[in-house]
Amino acid sequence: MSQTAAPLRLGIAGLGTVGVGVVRIIRRQAAMLTARTGREIVITAVSARTRDKDRGVSLAGYAWEDDPVKLATRDDVDIFVELMGGADGPAKAATEAALKAGKDVVTANKAMLAVNGQALAELAEAEGRVIRYEAAVAGGIPVVKSLLEGLAGNEITRVMGVMNGTCNYILTRMESAGLPYEDVFEEARQLGYLEADPELDVGGIDAGHKLAILASVAYGTQVAFDDMELEGIGEITIDDIRQAADMGYRIKLLGVSRKTGRGLEQRMAPCLVPASSPLGQLEGGTNMVVLEGDAVGQIVLRGAGAGEGPTASAVLSDICDIARGFRLPVFGQPAASLEAATPARSVSAAPYYLRMMLQDKPGALAKVATALGSEGISIHRLRQYDHDNACAPVLIVTHKCLRNDLDRAIEAMQATGVVVSGPVTLRIEQV
Repeated sequence: MSQTAAPLRLGIAGLGTVGVGVVRIIRRQAAMLTARTGREIVITAVSARTRDKDRGVSLAGYAWEDDPVKLATRDDVDIFVELMGGADGPAKAATEAALKAGKDVVTANKAMLAVNGQALAELAEAEGRVIRYEAAVAGGIPVVKSLLEGLAGNEITRVMGVMNGTCNYILTRMESAGLPYEDVFEEARQLGYLEADPELDVGGIDAGHKLAILASVAYGTQVAFDDMELEGIGEITIDDIRQAADMGYRIKLLGVSRKTGRGLEQRMAPCLVPASSPLGQLEGGTNMVVLEGDAVGQIVLRGAGAGEGPTASAVLSDICDIARGFRLPVFGQPAASLEAATPARSVSAAPYYLRMMLQDKPGALAKVATALGSEGISIHRLRQYDHDNACAPVLIVTHKCLRNDLDRAIEAMQATGVVVSGPVTLRIEQV
């Protein structure tokens, strides 16, 4: 590619942590980016909600637009860089406007792609444009590029991972400090780790968006976030953390997807994983994605899942690919060919961890065991804690069983009248 090619001009909408990070990298690494892509990469215009805010970086050399839609359609913008966030609203409107105006789009917006990805992919391809979104999934980890390029010759058999650093921070902090969930949640809030709506993090929604995007790329299916089994970490107690550790496990908010003959399985929920596994050893706000293919086997990608530098790095990787002329359909194959997958629940057997409060009276445990036995579920471990009231905390680990059988057993045990609360149910995932 000639060094005299016209500059690639960016319009950046959203000047929060990531947007400012992109500005800084482009300024600091201008010569390197030109050498690697054959084109000068320049920022021509920007947009944000507040013009006069001190962002620690000068914006004096860039045109300003209050309206991101106007930014997206400027004649001096080749790539619209969407860093505002939100499934709909200004982000979606400006992205659509950019595509219709003949601009390529680079975005970090997982919610927009998880909810509107199919429609946006169809629009982009109809307009001959591309949407790149490495920064939308797992921060600085190049997982989208791995699926689209490095593993293109594989049939992907499973995608699994820890994809929300805030949840991983909370769970590992609970264990290391011996603190209850509520205390660590507040600590995370004070540190600025939580979204404005914390449920996006601790409810598993943020991580679920990421898993839905990866599933589409991995299996050639339409994004199906609404079909995902979704459960957050709010019910996890310090006792769960300790009991898991005693058994050689750690609790993670784990996303798992597989495509089988029954349809597309997608679940984002707390699970127990072996403490010695790569996922079990994951600390703090780090993310990890495990990809399994028929030819390559298993590969593990680990790195920072958020933050200015890692996420801005992912944005720049997409910009550089466009600068080099590398263009792909949004989800790796033409949008019209993406299958509308049938949602399916996992039918693979696994052991489960159950924690419940039972009435402290003769025969209570027997009724629970009978309910499990009636569905063919045997107990591997059982523990009753010390207690000072009329309720007894009980921990059960089952042998491998099917989730549907377990659900029927839980319904039966709750009908006995001896279950005061729970059970909290966590799958034990072998990784």
